[in-house]
Amino acid sequence: MNLFASLISFAVFFVLLMVAMTVHEFSHSWVAYKLGDTTALYSGRLTLNPLAHIDIFWTVILPLLFFITTGVFIAAAKPVPINYWALRNPKRDMVWIGASGPLSNLALAVVLSILFKIIPLTPIISYILRSLVYINVMLGVFNLVPIPPLDGSRVVMGLLPDDLSSRYAAIEPYGFIIIVILFGLGMLGRIIWPILSFIMYLLGVPF
Repeated sequence: MNLFASLISFAVFFVLLMVAMTVHEFSHSWVAYKLGDTTALYSGRLTLNPLAHIDIFWTVILPLLFFITTGVFIAAAKPVPINYWALRNPKRDMVWIGASGPLSNLALAVVLSILFKIIPLTPIISYILRSLVYINVMLGVFNLVPIPPLDGSRVVMGLLPDDLSSRYAAIEPYGFIIIVILFGLGMLGRIIWPILSFIMYLLGVPF
């Protein structure tokens, strides 16, 4: 793939990923707001405007470099600020906040898969819908992996006893390194791919 084709592929995937990421981050913000924390609201994150959720390095520069050099797309949005102590029941509420992002992506994938089956599709629309379903499922499944700072770790921290939760949270500074190592060894793919494939099969959307 030449550089121009790579950039076109990146641009298409980036736009579709922004849709999924925006829904994901908005869901975190909305659930936090409903549970008593107004931090995301006053930080401008309780919005469906994608620009509010973009981090120039993690969302643009790093994904572009990875995609051009390896063909792999790895990206992250700007983290939603959460004031743990502003929540009505901090330990329990963090479970809901953590789960809300991935669950919103999976719910959107279900809605899009229904549209895929019931509306007339041109080849371009078919490609866009299939890609959006895939991206939302991928984002949902990946973020449920229980490695800090992924959302699955927030759920686990909220379910563990306090002492174990604190020890578990202590690995967060090394979380990105752990994710990269597991990805490089292929272990992360062996966990995620069967789940992703099964969900896509259930949704009845080819990919």
